[in-house]
Amino acid sequence: MSAHAETLHDHHGPPEANQSSRVDARTLGMLLFIGSEIMLFGSFFAAYFFARTAGEHGDTWPPEGYHLPVYLALVNTIILVTSSFTVHWATSSVKKDDRPGVIAGLGLTFMLGFVFIVVQGMEYARLGWAPKDNAFATTFFGLTGLHGLHVVVGLTLLGIAFTRAVRGHYSAKHHHGLEVPAIYWHFVDVMWIVVYVTVYVI
Repeated sequence: MSAHAETLHDHHGPPEANQSSRVDARTLGMLLFIGSEIMLFGSFFAAYFFARTAGEHGDTWPPEGYHLPVYLALVNTIILVTSSFTVHWATSSVKKDDRPGVIAGLGLTFMLGFVFIVVQGMEYARLGWAPKDNAFATTFFGLTGLHGLHVVVGLTLLGIAFTRAVRGHYSAKHHHGLEVPAIYWHFVDVMWIVVYVTVYVI
């Protein structure tokens, strides 16, 4: 029997689909999803800037009586930026088959993300105003709340990845289940920097 015939004999099921891209399908799917999320955030940013430039408050922004906890948000920014380094540690470790490094990196990233959500909840509780008050409050809670929702989604993905890492599902050759959540987490981190600069600094 020829080598080609043996290959056909050993192969079971339908033939493998041709890949038209060098990017893994799962990674490409996440990148496309992130592209759609960027457009979603773009619509919220557009509403924010419209309310700021054409709203009822004129040149006063935030409106009188509304004070933003800039320093608390800065602490949250440092927390989230740090989490980018820890998740990078995890993805770098898996390529070296360093399982303890993967587990530690993912665990730290999850904890930092959780602290971010707790701090944001404390911030909301101390503001003293609600989304229904005016355009400023609506756009503020809309932008920061949308990002907070994405952090929760990211924490869910990281939690799944952490569980799989503990069970030894990842290796240097097979780790897309870790890289995909890491890509999403980096997106969440970068988007927060944009939100922080836009809402708290400018």
